Amino acid sequence: MIRDPAVAGKFYPESKKALQGMIEKFIQKAKKEDSKGIVVPHAGYIYSGKVAGAVYSRIKFPDTFVILGPNHTGMGSPFSMMHEGEWLMPAGKVNIDTILAKKIFVNSKYLEEDFLSHLQEHSIEVHLPFMQYFGKNFRFVPITIRHYIADENYLKICKSIGKAIAAGIKTLDEKVIIAASSDFSHYETQETANKNDKSAIDAVIKLDEDDLFKRVRELDISMCGYGPVAIMITACKELGAKNAELVKYMTSGDVTGDYGQVVGYGGIIVK
Repeated sequence: MIRDPAVAGKFYPESKKALQGMIEKFIQKAKKEDSKGIVVPHAGYIYSGKVAGAVYSRIKFPDTFVILGPNHTGMGSPFSMMHEGEWLMPAGKVNIDTILAKKIFVNSKYLEEDFLSHLQEHSIEVHLPFMQYFGKNFRFVPITIRHYIADENYLKICKSIGKAIAAGIKTLDEKVIIAASSDFSHYETQETANKNDKSAIDAVIKLDEDDLFKRVRELDISMCGYGPVAIMITACKELGAKNAELVKYMTSGDVTGDYGQVVGYGGIIVK
C-alpha cells in the first residue's frame, strides 16, 4: 500500500530543498538523549516547527517510531493502524515496520487495520520530514486515534492500546520511540491557553494519564491528542520510563502577534 502526501505544500513545503531549508531553521544544537517517548505538535511548520524541532534535536534516533496521531477527518476506523506499505514524502519514501506493526496488532483488541483513516490525516505525516532529516533509514508504525470525551471508557481503551504497543516492542531487539502527536489548547486567549496547557503538561510530566484525562475533563482543555498522549504514557511506563521533561512551549500567538485566539504547542521528552 502506497500513501501519497496529503498536506505537502500546505503544512510544510512541497519541494525537498525548501523543506530541508525550513527544517534547518528549527533545528538546535543539543546533546542527544535516549528517550522512550515524545510529545510533538502537528500544526503548520510556521506555527509549531520551532517546538517540533527542539524535541527532534534532543533525541537519539531509533530504528523505528510508533507515531500516534489524533484522527481529525473522522474517516475510517476509530483506532486504526497500517501494517505494511510506504508513505511517499518530498524527501523520499518511508517504510512501515511491518514486523512491529503486526506484533502490536495481535496484542490489541481495539486496533484495526485500515488505510482510509490515514489517507487525508495530517497529524502523523507532518512528523516524517523531521524524522527523515535526522534518520535516513528509520521505519515507522502509524496509528490514528479517534477523539472521544475524556471518560473512563476512553481511558481504558487508551491504556489497553498502550500496553499492546509496549508488548510488541518488548519482543524485538530494536530501538523504538513512541511519538504522540498533539497540539494543546485551540482558539483560546493566550492567558487561558497558558493556564490550561500548563495543567495538562504537568500531568504529562508526572507520567499520569489518569490525571491528564481528569484535567482535560474538568478544565475543558481543548487538546486534540490527549488520547494519543495517554497511550504513549502507558506504553512508556510499561517500558520502564521514570520521568519526563518539557522541552519547549509556545503558542501561535507568539508567531502571529495575535493573542486573542491561539493554539498551544508543547514539546516533551519521556525517558
